[in-house]
Amino acid sequence: MHILHKCIKRCIFAIFCIKTLRRASPRLDKTDARGYNILTMKNMFTVKPIAYIETDFKEKFGIPRQSGRAPSLTAKIVFTPEYRNAEALREIEGFSHLWLLFDFSLAHKTEWSATVRPPRLGGNKRVGVFASRSPFRPNPIGLSCVRLLRVEQTETEGAVLIVSGADLLDGTPILDIKPYLPFADCIPDATAGYARAHERDGLEVNFPLLLLEKIPAEKREGLMDCLKDDPRPSYQDEGRAYGMRFADFDIKFTVENGVLTVTEVTLK
Repeated sequence: MHILHKCIKRCIFAIFCIKTLRRASPRLDKTDARGYNILTMKNMFTVKPIAYIETDFKEKFGIPRQSGRAPSLTAKIVFTPEYRNAEALREIEGFSHLWLLFDFSLAHKTEWSATVRPPRLGGNKRVGVFASRSPFRPNPIGLSCVRLLRVEQTETEGAVLIVSGADLLDGTPILDIKPYLPFADCIPDATAGYARAHERDGLEVNFPLLLLEKIPAEKREGLMDCLKDDPRPSYQDEGRAYGMRFADFDIKFTVENGVLTVTEVTLK
């Protein structure tokens, strides 16, 4: 009789807990329930890299601020073994451009800020994080449009994508790849807000021939594109000496009166 009494008490307690949980939790329809844990209400959606990109940028300084600003830059997208399947790329060569969704892998933070300070606005004016392309976001996901040059078949890495115009750090994890559709993705009369004022920002580049010849011929045009796009933060004064890493080289330069002059090229 004592054991039966304890079982009844436990059943009553369990029913009480279930009813309390139901009252405390907002209702979810069946669609929502597929993506959430009913008890914790935490999103269970997870992502993992499908590929990694190989670029000439070994550090953040000097990377173009947007994709396509340095169109001569080339990069290679190497798929992880799980997704190294040629069938996954069937018909991809029919598209001239691709969207890359990627992980801002060096910008992970436990907390987020509602506002950020875009470098092109001098680093002082704040705008909403969702009105910017800052890497410091609630979910550090980036979006870039690149030109697909070709698909290459390799012995060790399977099929890889050779692209141009990427604005990504070497080793950046790629989360997804989608084709760019000009009839859907291009909106000619779209407005660009505060970013429009900096659409044509750029510098004249003075790159002495003796220094330029230290750079491999196939990388010179891409490097020139990066320098023309002005790699400096906007809030720095002219006349200061800068250094940026590009491929296996350290590039030193100064900027005065809108002219960027390369002063030194050394092998890293």
